[in-house]
Amino acid sequence: MRVLGIDPGSRHLGWGLLARQGTRIEHVAHGVIDVDTSGTFADRLVEIDDALERVIASHAPDAAAVESLFFAKDAQSAAKLGHARGVVLLRLARAGLPVAEYPPALVKRTIVGRGAAEKAQVAQVMTAVLRLAAPPRPDAADALAIAMTHLSAASFAAALAASGAPAPRRSRQRRVRLG
Repeated sequence: MRVLGIDPGSRHLGWGLLARQGTRIEHVAHGVIDVDTSGTFADRLVEIDDALERVIASHAPDAAAVESLFFAKDAQSAAKLGHARGVVLLRLARAGLPVAEYPPALVKRTIVGRGAAEKAQVAQVMTAVLRLAAPPRPDAADALAIAMTHLSAASFAAALAASGAPAPRRSRQRRVRLG
């Protein structure tokens, strides 16, 4: 299974591709899509879409994992991140990839052991676990961590299914009306 992890961003979008071979997880590739910030925001979204399309075509992932939205202090930044995530989700859907979403705290807990870990800690752990020559840029390290989280979750789900044990119950989400 080849998983493309994505750390969405409207200026820097991290991506990382990992492959599971039996019980081994191997690093395939990673990078950061740095968009030209001198153009319009719409131009940046097109640039993200085009670059991500090339990544998918080059590496042929079987699945994708994306960092879910988190609450930001700045509403404008959160909106821009939401637009970038929308472009990412659309591109992945058009590529026919199954997509999983993971909150940042879960990714950090899975990789580092605590949900409030710093980006540098995530990069250090990914460098060590994947035996990389140098630490990846923070956005790429986060993307690799997202892919690793998905591979861990998929492995757990497969083991659970093979055991015949019932799947864990998901907590119900409450709908909140505003206004």
